[in-house]
Amino acid sequence: MTQREKEIVAILKEEPTISQDDLAQRLNITRSSVAVHITNLIKKGIILGKGYIVNEEPYIVVIGGSNIDIQGIPHHALIQKDSNIGHVSISHGGVGRNIAENCTRLNIPTRLISVIGQDLYGQSMLAHAKSIGLHMNDSLILNHHKTSTYLSILDEHHDLALAINDMEIMNSLTKEFILSKKKLLEHAQLIVCDTNLNEDVLETIIQIAKDIPLFIDTVSSTKALKIKPYLSKIHTIKPNKAELYALVDPNHTLDLHHAAKLLPCPYAYISLGSAGVLIKDHDSLTHLSTPPIEVANATGAGDAFMAGLVYGYLNQFNPTQCATMAMSAARIALQSEATISDQLSEETCLTTMKETYHV
Repeated sequence: MTQREKEIVAILKEEPTISQDDLAQRLNITRSSVAVHITNLIKKGIILGKGYIVNEEPYIVVIGGSNIDIQGIPHHALIQKDSNIGHVSISHGGVGRNIAENCTRLNIPTRLISVIGQDLYGQSMLAHAKSIGLHMNDSLILNHHKTSTYLSILDEHHDLALAINDMEIMNSLTKEFILSKKKLLEHAQLIVCDTNLNEDVLETIIQIAKDIPLFIDTVSSTKALKIKPYLSKIHTIKPNKAELYALVDPNHTLDLHHAAKLLPCPYAYISLGSAGVLIKDHDSLTHLSTPPIEVANATGAGDAFMAGLVYGYLNQFNPTQCATMAMSAARIALQSEATISDQLSEETCLTTMKETYHV
């Protein structure tokens, strides 16, 4: 780098959203000169594009939904078609956003690409992300749109009974917007997506990520079908049993193991709930069980599980170790009334791996 480029990079590290006009004033040079220097820094791979993200430390990118979660839990057995006395909470959520926060809590530098409204909920989400070190500078923020909302009701066992999602804003996250983030994606260690994204967006990400490990959270049986044509191009997926069968055997003619072997992606971690996880490592299958646990809230376990898989991969764990790290993260989440546990950390997960799974 030239001396002037070093000066610009130093400023961008402190103020990644600074305008070129302000940079020119700060350095006492013309705006056109700043533009030339910025272009050269992008060509050299030192700056990764819009937002002036400096290529200094490895990072992952998570692409997916960001919601405000409104959750109701009854004090007693859930009574259908009636008013139930219980507890209602409001929190930040969304599969992609939750995975990104969990990854951040595991000390993984994470950049979230999502879409939120320029409303109170959206501003709250940005403030929270900043407070925990989650980068949302590359997310799309829209005026005159409301941030996605996910309304759920749990049963007396704290498992999901019913939910309604209002995620129309996700349609604004287009393939053109993703293409504008191409350099950011190409320099990522790993990319995680949820299937709340539109099919053309998922296809665009898969094309960009041809040389980058791509992890997919299948979200639901219906939404999982969006990735069915691309399974062979995906590194790792995390379906439950219903999502697995939707992808490979809709008529349920095969047993679980035969169905799992039909997945063309090299790695799959099939969630079996309290029965543990079935690992598909190319052509081999391994079942890992998990000790019983008292569940406080089951809604965030899958998102924590995915973050654990990401941590394991980045730290060169084998598939069994990745699964136990993921189950450890999910176990911590299950014991928290909040969707994301404030007890989740690299240290607590590794301790849980050792004490609970003896790994």
